Amino acid sequence: MIRAYLDHVGVAVSDLDASLRLFRDALGLHVEASEEVGSQRVRATFLPMGPSSLELLEATAADSPIARFVESRGPGMHHLALRVDDIRAALAALEARGVRLIDRQPRPGAEGAEVAFIHPSATHGVLVELKQPAVRVPRFLTAEPLALGDLELVSLSDGFIHLDGGAMFGVVPRTLWASKIPPDDRHRIPLGMRPLLIRGEQNVLIDAGCGDKMDAKSADIYGLERAYHLDHSLAEAGFSAEDIDIVVASHLHFDHVGGFTSRDRQGRLVPRFPRARYIAHRQEWMDATHPHERNRASYLQDNVVPLQEAGVLTVVDDEAEIVPGVAFRRSGGHTPHHQVIMIRSGGQTAVFTADMYPTTAHIPDPWMTGYDLLPVQSLEFKRAFAREAIEGEYLIFFEHEPSMAAGRLREQGGRRHVERVR
Repeated sequence: MIRAYLDHVGVAVSDLDASLRLFRDALGLHVEASEEVGSQRVRATFLPMGPSSLELLEATAADSPIARFVESRGPGMHHLALRVDDIRAALAALEARGVRLIDRQPRPGAEGAEVAFIHPSATHGVLVELKQPAVRVPRFLTAEPLALGDLELVSLSDGFIHLDGGAMFGVVPRTLWASKIPPDDRHRIPLGMRPLLIRGEQNVLIDAGCGDKMDAKSADIYGLERAYHLDHSLAEAGFSAEDIDIVVASHLHFDHVGGFTSRDRQGRLVPRFPRARYIAHRQEWMDATHPHERNRASYLQDNVVPLQEAGVLTVVDDEAEIVPGVAFRRSGGHTPHHQVIMIRSGGQTAVFTADMYPTTAHIPDPWMTGYDLLPVQSLEFKRAFAREAIEGEYLIFFEHEPSMAAGRLREQGGRRHVERVR
């Protein structure tokens, strides 16, 4: 049996800017990506709508299929796209049932996907596209809960962001890192945004992704993907924003705390978690609210200042205990006051490593990001922490790893690797 899900609705447009003024500006949909598909002579612009998307199709040549469609029928709905796991098997199954096809074999589509079309005569006049998405790097969303003593830990998702691979690996040559996390044609690698929910006597959320305030230009630069975001992830775990008691910042970069605030119906910036107390490191807060040329692009005031104005912010110092068993530990390096969060219960230890170990590929001591302001400090902390984590059987949560949520650090023959747990 073919398993098909609605991937997107394709709409042919004659004026993309006018269409965006409605769907993006008036209706509030977010532009996730825009791509020219040479084989179809069309520009496809995607706007996520929950798990599906709206695809605006603008012709780039007068003789393209979309140009002919608009000329003969005018702008309007062009096709429905159904996502399938195995497009070749789906085409074979449809052909065996006598379904008339436009494409008997897949062809290249937008986003690196393989696509094929069913003839409208077989679908009661609707052009149907089958789409098998490209999966260069597996994407991992909300994880199943993990027990740690009396606590329950859930790795959530606020979607994905794409950052320059060279920046994410600093001095490490591309020939080494590209085999671990392949880059796209703009040299960016996919990164998860994975807040951690700690369920105990109080519900504690560590970090909150980049949120929904990013403008379209920045979203395109960073390849923001939030068709599935933190609200979805919390709901899947059985929570809502109103259930969170404490929100903790590992540090105050936009991809970690953009989700701390949101806009209300009047457009005012307000705390996103209405019942929560927010906790940040005192000196990290000072750095974030007094940025300089080197860190200004990462410290965005809309993410942090409204917390202080609303009276929900508490600043603490090194080694501060957030709740019993959950405490800050300064790693420095990435920012001077970057914190990892130590979680202990029932004789077990878990660690939310934030940007000290952003992905599993950053396990080797010298593999660190070009964004680290104090790389030697990062190196010194990683050297000591790795030995401690191996000997202590720490459960490590990786905030930016796209393909897993948590694992344990192992060493064999002098080489380290991560043993997946979730």
